[in-house]
Amino acid sequence: MILLNGLRALVTGGSRGIGRATALILARAGADVFIGYHRREQDARDVVSSIEALGVRAGAHLADIRSREGVESLFDAAIGALGGLDIVVGNAGTWPADEVHVADMPEERWRDTMTANLDSAFHTARLAARHVGSGGRIVLVTSTAAQRGEALHADYAASKGAVVSLVKSMAAELGPRDITVNSVAPGWVDTEMSVSALGGAQRESIEQAIPLRRVAAPEDVAGPILFLCSPLARHVTGEILNVNGGSVLCG
Repeated sequence: MILLNGLRALVTGGSRGIGRATALILARAGADVFIGYHRREQDARDVVSSIEALGVRAGAHLADIRSREGVESLFDAAIGALGGLDIVVGNAGTWPADEVHVADMPEERWRDTMTANLDSAFHTARLAARHVGSGGRIVLVTSTAAQRGEALHADYAASKGAVVSLVKSMAAELGPRDITVNSVAPGWVDTEMSVSALGGAQRESIEQAIPLRRVAAPEDVAGPILFLCSPLARHVTGEILNVNGGSVLCG
């Protein structure tokens, strides 16, 4: 049912995990897809090859989107390759695995997390608002932690919570231009970023705390992102779509 033929998408953090799965599912729906990546050049090339094999246009650009200049270079490259943008998915970010009490949290860690998760989302969303036209879609990936908090990871939860507020603010601003702004908020996802927690003995206890008794695959998150980018979600904006197997029931 979901066809995105002729639409042009940019996915940040698109070389692996949720970003990779999102780039591929958008391409399968017919969109041309450009990805941003930070370090994984070969992975990015593999994603581009997989997208092109689906018969749509693809491209990738190395950029550090923690800075305004990095995001501007990414958007310039994407628009240059595709001729414009209809969809922007802001997926890049970090989850510091080490558990730290707020009382003991170094300021450097706080700043690093905010720069990676909040500043990058702001710079991405700001340029998306400038370049996406009527009927466009902006989706920012947040987290279950943004809504409930996360003990020993307050920096991560706070950064993603701020992005939730950014999504709601932008939805109100861009609605009159017929641009929707939404978020997908994953819980535990089986990606490289979470391997330190999911690769050990605690995985079973994590799964037992999830009503569906499983950790999400990246594709489980990419599907809801595709929905929010599609015409089926044309009257949905400012929403936080939780994809967590029922582990946190936010209403």
